[in-house]
Amino acid sequence: MIIAVDGMGGDFAPSEVVLGCVEAIKEFNDIKIIITGNEELILKELHKYKYDTNKISVIDAKEVIDPNEPPVMAIRRKKDSSLVKALNLVKQKEAHGIISAGSTGAFMAGALFIVGRIKGIDRPALAPVMPGKNAPFMVIDVGANAECKPKNLLQFALMGKIYFEKILKVENPSVGLINIGTEEEKGNELTKATYSLLKESGLNFVGNIEPREIPKGDVNVLVCDGFTGNTVLKMFEGTAATLFDVLKDEITGSTLGKVGGLLLKPAFKNIKKKFNYKEYGGAAFLGVDGICVKAHGSSDSLAFKNAIKQCIIFHNNNILNNIKEEIIKSNHIQNIDAMDII
Repeated sequence: MIIAVDGMGGDFAPSEVVLGCVEAIKEFNDIKIIITGNEELILKELHKYKYDTNKISVIDAKEVIDPNEPPVMAIRRKKDSSLVKALNLVKQKEAHGIISAGSTGAFMAGALFIVGRIKGIDRPALAPVMPGKNAPFMVIDVGANAECKPKNLLQFALMGKIYFEKILKVENPSVGLINIGTEEEKGNELTKATYSLLKESGLNFVGNIEPREIPKGDVNVLVCDGFTGNTVLKMFEGTAATLFDVLKDEITGSTLGKVGGLLLKPAFKNIKKKFNYKEYGGAAFLGVDGICVKAHGSSDSLAFKNAIKQCIIFHNNNILNNIKEEIIKSNHIQNIDAMDII
């Protein structure tokens, strides 16, 4: 498998990107990595390590897309950017997938305009797998589409189901709709119409899920529009970080706390690892005709290595073709335009 990596995307590029790539080729077999970006800087980082030079190559890119740039304009104007060059490798079938920790908006725009959508999918969605108390869960969409139609959320559910089933090996995963209440009649026009579609979809739909139930991980795939999903994601990350900070302050604030903290150190370490985004690598853009994984902007080498692992699993489980096949044979997708819910 060949993976294109945006070498200049992220807060710690290119140093952590390069180290993550080096660690990945040592751990995973049968992969090659193409890093795009400032060739001089990337080679300078690569020279710090011993690795199989046949497995990592560099393509020079003079430009970098800044997170504050308008996404569509940046993709169109900066043809020599590390992100655009990596996306073109996927489009031209010179790489099976791409990873970037750069601008989410630019990555999404590039995935749409350069790589293209899967036929039958109106809008791709960003779908991270997140740690829950009882099991990992997925939220789809978490920011790619701020405004959605019911048919978009139905497609998100279908793609999420396939991805979750293949990646996490959960047969017939449960699907829930994020809403302000569990009753069918709760919510706005979007959630009410989507509830009806999901109820008749043939998916393992378990109804509306209130936000306070999300962290438990009892429901595998949670569907929502991108505005709601992004709010859930950031609240989840912020709450976890705050709780760890509060615990740290309490433990270090007294002698008794320090003694108790020492005894509980193995438990705290396991909890911290479980809720560490770096262990999951990144979030997949589902619905584009190529493997696209968005890594967290503050990703370190561990996060990049795990994002590469996610690409490998995506490829080895043939998820793209599975999504395409399911869409073709799914009557509720084929006939969606005939429904009076647009």
